[in-house]
Amino acid sequence: MDNLIRVTVNGQTREYQKGTTYLTISRDYQAEYQDDIILVLVNKNLRELSKTAEADCELNFLTTADANGNRTYTRGMIFLLVKAVYSCVEPELIKSVRVEFSLSNGLYCELDGVTVDEELIARIKAEMSRLVAADIPFEKRSIHTDEAIALFHRYKMYDKEKLFRFRRVSKTNIYRLGGFEDYYYGYMPPSTGMLRYYDVFAYENGIILMLPYKENPRKVPDFIPRKKFYTVLQSSNTWARDLGIETVGALNEEITKGSMNDLILMQEAFQEKRIAAIAERIREEGGKKFIMIAGPSSSGKTTFSHRLSIQLKANGFKPHPIAVDDYFKNREDSPKDADGKYNFECLEAIDVELFNRDMTDLLAGKTVELPSYNFKTGRREYKGNYKTLGPDDILVIEGIHGLNDKLSHSLPMESKFKIYISALTQLNVDEHNRIATTDGRLIRRMVRDARTRGTSAKKTIEMWPSVRRGEEANIFPFQEDADEMFNSALIYELAVLKQYAEPLLFGIERDCPEYLEAKRLLKFLDYFLGVSSEEIPHNSIIREFIGGSCFKV
Repeated sequence: MDNLIRVTVNGQTREYQKGTTYLTISRDYQAEYQDDIILVLVNKNLRELSKTAEADCELNFLTTADANGNRTYTRGMIFLLVKAVYSCVEPELIKSVRVEFSLSNGLYCELDGVTVDEELIARIKAEMSRLVAADIPFEKRSIHTDEAIALFHRYKMYDKEKLFRFRRVSKTNIYRLGGFEDYYYGYMPPSTGMLRYYDVFAYENGIILMLPYKENPRKVPDFIPRKKFYTVLQSSNTWARDLGIETVGALNEEITKGSMNDLILMQEAFQEKRIAAIAERIREEGGKKFIMIAGPSSSGKTTFSHRLSIQLKANGFKPHPIAVDDYFKNREDSPKDADGKYNFECLEAIDVELFNRDMTDLLAGKTVELPSYNFKTGRREYKGNYKTLGPDDILVIEGIHGLNDKLSHSLPMESKFKIYISALTQLNVDEHNRIATTDGRLIRRMVRDARTRGTSAKKTIEMWPSVRRGEEANIFPFQEDADEMFNSALIYELAVLKQYAEPLLFGIERDCPEYLEAKRLLKFLDYFLGVSSEEIPHNSIIREFIGGSCFKV
């Protein structure tokens, strides 16, 4: 009897032998879940299914439809792809296998030293299918960090070798799959047999690993080519590659050299050059009266609009900023979501007809009094803000619906110039561990909300899924309609944000639902060496989040 432990799941308590794996226990409950169980919370601590139960405990299983479960599935799929590539290509020919960025719910990967063709894709897919059918376990072992550095040097995974030179911990977890070893930031599935839903195909100069949405984790969606989005991501990656700073280890190395001031100024100059080029294009095309700027949360839209306005002035224009938010309907007239809460993310929250009437009148040369929305009272107000458009006047309009022509349906297409802006992180942890752009934006927003609104990190994390749903519905579908795309991510920013974000994240208590996300982000930020914000110019986009901007943001 001493060998028996009591395990509680969903209010049910059963007895198991001490040392039973959570995977074995999960099989007794899988029928109660719509999607595949892939992780487990043991007394609210996240664990892999391969671990064993050693004492009485309460379990909460996570599936591939949960955020952490979805990340684990993706991580396992990346390892599966990398293993298949090294099985199908002579290892000495491979300089690196790089997971670059997300594209249309797929991951764009490049194989350095290898030509990607249909024959290679077929062999990779066949090998991945074989590995899935074999249901091979992901094995974890802990080794000394110095041993990990030597190991990855031997494997020619130099990004990982560099990364571990800056690790403070003495031990490192290494994963093995069928004799192939690698490092991954985060947990793994129990075995390859769970990785059944994916597709792999050639795209541009690399490979797309297509994966399911967490909302429907058993269906691989159709790939939607986003050429403009791909181009801006590749341009940012190429710039980082030319600098020799593609990964966190390379950034940390640059920090230790004491050359961050040059890097900061170079990055800011690169962004200013892009903004100037956009302003120049607007001048050359002529006839543009409405510059429509849209992008997801914490992209730096406000600072960008100010900097673009300065460049427009340099090109002979008289720019006037307008926030679409000032056209919110009065709160009592606002739509509500399924939970009965006001939905300020949807187009219906905007008084579209008033916006179009005002913009059309301005285009016709009439004088218009523009509204200002009072977020405290939830009502539009008029405070004598009159506008008349002369020959050189141009409106810089910022709002999440800016790229949606339903917002500006009455305006001539030739009068509009659309700009999509987002913080598209050009840095990755290493060649196989990418940094999600959503993580960068979440950290930006957390820091800004705490500074300007007194909002806790807990509250920001709690609201983030709702924010993301609004972006998926109202912004991302219109990306490719933009005339220009601007990447507001700064290659050094996470090293700066680290100092601001860590205290906020440490403030989240262990018993909060947001604690797991806080713990994940703290582990992520631990990869970075910190950088002071003192040398950052006052017109930098990052100032919108950390403070000290010369603009009213």
